Amino acid sequence: MTARTMSRTQALFAVHLVGLLFGTCGILGELIDADASVITWGRAACAIVVLSVVSRFASNSGLRGLLQHGRWWALIVSGAMLAIHWATFFISVKVGGIAVATLGFASFPAFITLIEWGVLRERVTRPEWLRLICVTLGLILVTPSFDFSDAGTEGLLWGLLSGAGFGVLAVLNRRYLSNIDAFYVAGLQNLIVFLLLSPWAMPLLPAVSLASWGWILVLGVACTGLAHLLFVASLRVLHARTAGLVVALEPVYAILFAWVLFAQVPTIRTIAGGLIMIAAILSASLAVRKAASH
Repeated sequence: MTARTMSRTQALFAVHLVGLLFGTCGILGELIDADASVITWGRAACAIVVLSVVSRFASNSGLRGLLQHGRWWALIVSGAMLAIHWATFFISVKVGGIAVATLGFASFPAFITLIEWGVLRERVTRPEWLRLICVTLGLILVTPSFDFSDAGTEGLLWGLLSGAGFGVLAVLNRRYLSNIDAFYVAGLQNLIVFLLLSPWAMPLLPAVSLASWGWILVLGVACTGLAHLLFVASLRVLHARTAGLVVALEPVYAILFAWVLFAQVPTIRTIAGGLIMIAAILSASLAVRKAASH
């Protein structure tokens, strides 16, 4: 299956898988004993290798396609946004913990909607606003505390910055890079991340343990190479707002993983918020399927 042949149903399945893979990033970020720049640099390096083997993304044809479409600037900006998104997310994990980081990142559907409505002047339907409100309400319920006197507040702010970076990335991918092969887009964006963070990460590499390198490998191959490619490919078919709402399941997955792996049992309020989010995302999925049947 390629990005060119992906149907709406396949795109929905792909973006749900992206949400599951993204949900493991906070867990891995907690397990990896390294600076956020090293984690981000390592996952980008792994993704570059994976995408090189799968698609030979760095071929001259891919570069010519970007130049012919005049979208090189969008590639550079989106790569920078990807670096900001990843680095700030892992800072959030280290400072505020897994729940705070994933909840902060999950704000990105709001940034997508605001960018497309306020900057790009695209029409946002009433059901889409309603789903966004439901996701926001779910996030408020899932959030354990809004105490601005502890480290959780700083972690949440880093998580919100991560969500903003991802929102800009998603809109750029859909609006300006959708005509370029998804393999090239994903691979070259990871290459930009690798190059941008090399000056900060490389001096810290000798201090990284073998176990941490193993987790970085998992993060780079499964949660970066595969997940990033699937997300870019799905945006060829799905609206960025719909894809964003689906991937917003990440905090739900993260909470479930933390429950199973670390015995961190969620509260009734957390469960209620998760159910509201799931209902909103299922509604978005059903709306896409209905549109595909017409």
